[in-house]
Amino acid sequence: MSKKQRQISLDQHDHAILLELQTDGRMSNVVLAERINLSESATLRRVRALEQVGLIEGYSARIDQALVGLSGNVFVNITLQRQDQQDLEVFEEAVQQVPEVMECYLMSGNFDYLLRVVVADTADFERIHSQKLTRLPGVSRVQSSFALRTVRKSSVLPTVDS
Repeated sequence: MSKKQRQISLDQHDHAILLELQTDGRMSNVVLAERINLSESATLRRVRALEQVGLIEGYSARIDQALVGLSGNVFVNITLQRQDQQDLEVFEEAVQQVPEVMECYLMSGNFDYLLRVVVADTADFERIHSQKLTRLPGVSRVQSSFALRTVRKSSVLPTVDS
């Protein structure tokens, strides 16, 4: 079973660590230990164990899209000419090279892939569409929808079963 398929058993302290680090990944171990009511050494051991098993994949800064000139989000449905495994792999490798594609999902349903693309404006999307998206291997159809406004955006996964 691959790392992505197995589920890891977590206790209340692990859940608390994950919640706190998702909220502030730069918090010191001292502050984290205090917030979850555990010793500093036990907290550090648990964080390292969560990193080692791959549950914590890394740490990064969230950048304000608008402040770097990429205020738009476009959701793009991609349909391929064929859906055999080799075509999927070639497309997936190529889409990795388009920096404006922030997320790419293989989908069930009426189209093959759903992409979230960041853009400065409609002219920027036209450039990305004509120079990058339609030139991806195997693309048969590209259908796009501009997000008018972000209602909810979270990077914090729920870690406790409700």
